[in-house]
This record gives sequence, structure tokens and C-alpha cells, in this order.
Amino acid sequence: MSDTGIEKRKAEHLRLVREDSVLHGQPTLLSDIRLVHQALPELNLSDIDLSASLLGKRLQLPLMITGMTGGTDFAGELNRGLATLASSQGIAFCVGSQRVLWRHETLLADFAVRPQIGDGLLLGNIGAAQLLSEPLESIVALVDMIEADGLCLHLNPAQELVQEEGDRDFRGVTEKITELNERLEGRLLVKETGAGLSPETLLKLKASGVSCVDVSGSGGTSWTRVEQQRAVSDRSRRLGRSIGDWGVPTAFSIIAARRVLGDGASIIGSGGIKDGLDVARVIAAGADIAGFARSVLLQFLDHGTAGAAEWIEQLAEELRSIMLLCGARNCRELQNVPRVYTGELKDWLAAYGWDGQGSKQ
Repeated sequence: MSDTGIEKRKAEHLRLVREDSVLHGQPTLLSDIRLVHQALPELNLSDIDLSASLLGKRLQLPLMITGMTGGTDFAGELNRGLATLASSQGIAFCVGSQRVLWRHETLLADFAVRPQIGDGLLLGNIGAAQLLSEPLESIVALVDMIEADGLCLHLNPAQELVQEEGDRDFRGVTEKITELNERLEGRLLVKETGAGLSPETLLKLKASGVSCVDVSGSGGTSWTRVEQQRAVSDRSRRLGRSIGDWGVPTAFSIIAARRVLGDGASIIGSGGIKDGLDVARVIAAGADIAGFARSVLLQFLDHGTAGAAEWIEQLAEELRSIMLLCGARNCRELQNVPRVYTGELKDWLAAYGWDGQGSKQ
């Protein structure tokens, strides 16, 4: 695909993700996680610790701005603004896809946001399809190019199939992930892009040595719907309609990730996160931190860095209050509070022979 074509597609992505029509028609199932109220918490709200850690760096809040589309005229402003936001709030940040840098090194300044984020956690970003078309050295170099702390590798086969210019051959990706993780010495975060990580996929990632994942479950932005709306051919539009709600719900994907990868893994729970209650549910289900993209992007586009910061501060206030009501002093304790799994989430758990009683993951 030409560089002009990539830039046009990325610009269309940023335009379309503002529309509610690109949201999944199926729920995240986070509402099926019922946290149990504790009327005698014996806690002081000001003592609640919201800090977390990821890839060896401490975060003030258990939050991450996940990777958004890159390679547009707006990419530099977006990356610098969100990196500044992440620094001010003490949260992690992942830039958009760096693929364009292989053809246009002059765009490096649009991604090199270390001055904006300071000592904060910064991740590079590239698609899994590039593992099959680019030398491993070129992919590893993306980390050093922007002085990142690690690399986010996004998986998006459903999106690629609907995308008219997308990839169709995914053979060999798992083996390449193993090699890339070894080269990066574990500084690799593997994520989906709105369709979730199944237990089967998680087992493959575990066998590849991957211990850091972002589930990006279904229930938030549907990138198959995005591609359907920008499609020209009837074939892509029909396929987009057929699999627009395809994926593993966020709640189940988080629980599966903790069960499969174990206590030593770092898990980011993203996919349709709206507020502090969703963040609390994500962490209670087994995630270490919660991730979001569209929600903070809309705040940034409509209200600037200050408005987006206010939104994150409100989210943190909600999370802190819910943690008190659950009797949790910190995020580790929140992962172990009593909760009850209900509805469709319980059906997903039963399908894999897992209990739905909210016991410790």
C-alpha cells in the first residue's frame, strides 16, 4: 500500500471513531461483575492508594492511554498532547502505529514524545502483520527511535479481513512474536484491537514467553465496523456487517488472561471502559491497569488537554470511592475483593469449565 494510501486510511480512522455507529452492538459484560458493598470499610478515602506498575515503571494511577491511529497530519499534535496528558496524570501512554516511519523518517518528531512524557511509561506501536514483512531489526529499532520503554504489538485479523487493502495471510505470526519478545527481553506488550484475547490465543502467547497483554475486548470500538464504513466494495461492506460485533467480551477476556497467564503476568484491561466503576470492575476481574483510547480521544478533541485531564481526575475520584466501598486499600486488594459474576459472563465462564462465583483469580 502506498504511503499516501496509509495516511488517508489513518485520517479516515480518526474521523470515523468519533461516530457512535462504530461501537460494538454487544456489551463488554463488565456490568455482569457485581462488586460487593462493604458498609464497614474501616478506611480513610485519602489513604486509598491508586498506584500501579507496568514494565518496571511506577504509575500514579492504574491507567493507560492505548495506541491510536498514526501516520496522519494530526498525529504529531495528538501524540504530543496525549503524552503531556499522561505525564500530568502519571499514567502510561502508547503512541499510534509507527509503520509510517519506515518510509518517512522525517515524521519521527510526531512520535518522539519523550520530552512531553518525561520519566513516564512510553510504548512504541506496530501491527503484527509487519512481523511478516519487515526485518526483526527494523521492528526492534522502533523502540529506540522514540526512546520508548517497550513495544506494543497489535493483533487485528478481523479488522484486516474487512479492510479492503488489509492482510489476508497470518501464518507465522506466533513464531515471530516469540522471536520479538526474546529480542526485546520481555519488553513486549501484545494486544488485540477490540476483539479480545481468547483462552486459546492466550495459551499461544504464554508459550511464546509473552507475559504482558492488553486484552482490548469487544464492547467498545469495533474496528470491523470502522472498516465497513470506509469500505468501497460490496464485499467489504457485507463482511463488516456480518462480523461487526465479532469478538471476546472485555470482562471474560480479562478473567481468561489472569487464569491462563498466572499471577506473574501484567494485564491491561481495555475495551469499552467508560468510567471509574468500569475501571474497578476491570481490576477486580484480574487486570493490573485499565486502558482506554476512544473515550480519552473524544475528551481531547472536544476539550483539549485540560478537559481530558479533568475527565481522568473524575475517573480516579470514582475509582477511589468504589475501592473504599469494596474495602480495598490498593489495587492489589481490589483484585481480591468479593464479587459475583452474573448473566452472560457466567455463561462464558461455564463454557470453559470455570466457576462463576467471583473467587480469587
